[in-house]
Amino acid sequence: MTNARWVGAGLVALSATSFGAMAIFARVAYAGGADVTAVLFLRFAIAGVAMAALTLATRRRWPSRRNGTVLALMGGVGYVAQSMCFFSALRFASAGLVALLLYLYPFLVALIGVAFLGERLTHRRSLAMGAALVGTALTLGEGLGGSGIGVALGVATAVIYSIYIVAGSRVLAAEDALASSTVVMLAAALVFGGLVLATGPRFPAGPAAWMACVAIALVSTAVAMATFFAGIQRLGAADAATLSTLEPVVTFILAAVFLGEAVSLGQIIGGAIVLGAVIALARDGAGSAQSGSGSTRSR
Repeated sequence: MTNARWVGAGLVALSATSFGAMAIFARVAYAGGADVTAVLFLRFAIAGVAMAALTLATRRRWPSRRNGTVLALMGGVGYVAQSMCFFSALRFASAGLVALLLYLYPFLVALIGVAFLGERLTHRRSLAMGAALVGTALTLGEGLGGSGIGVALGVATAVIYSIYIVAGSRVLAAEDALASSTVVMLAAALVFGGLVLATGPRFPAGPAAWMACVAIALVSTAVAMATFFAGIQRLGAADAATLSTLEPVVTFILAAVFLGEAVSLGQIIGGAIVLGAVIALARDGAGSAQSGSGSTRSR
């Protein structure tokens, strides 16, 4: 396995850890009076401004007009649509089922790559993705019930996210990861800003809730997105997507440590399976050349 591939795996693991912490921060924000629309707006607005400042300070090259348009659509349409489908699905299905359906995206990304980008799906990579999905199901625990509408919205979330990742991988082949992430964040912030003006959401009422929103923006968005995009550039979309299944493992560990939530034997076994799949995939150099050349990604 090449050094670039190990670095890519580490970047995606950092991204998954940062994303996984978002549920903990969100609990604090909601307990402090904020609602979903307010949290999403603050998430993308703060992250976008911080990343823009860093991009300017480090004199990164901004994306070309064509790729910038694609990135803006990814943020303003793709990210917003995925978020709306995800939160709408939670009204008709359990959180566990919705999250599990979302984690169909590594398979969908791989299938899109095989069908449209000429990528090769090796036997080991297929087994790793299957094991990761089984481990994710165990990690999320029981209570995977829901209506047909909930299932449809959950699948739509995974499909939109898969298209988002593949589109991002094509753009990232020629653009800087930080600058690209910044465009996505600012576009999403603009759309959610419009929703804020239209709906009049509830913003955080206390310092703890505000700090949680800032943490969501800087840790679970800015760091998470930039490292995922950088990981995609080194691994390719399908492998980065599979490695990101570490996210629910991180979430249940942090929930147990900081929120005192119980951890079942099934979750421990599921977490171990996901970690095993991630290690196996990280060690698999097969297909890394074609995944890394001309195809990069984003979470």
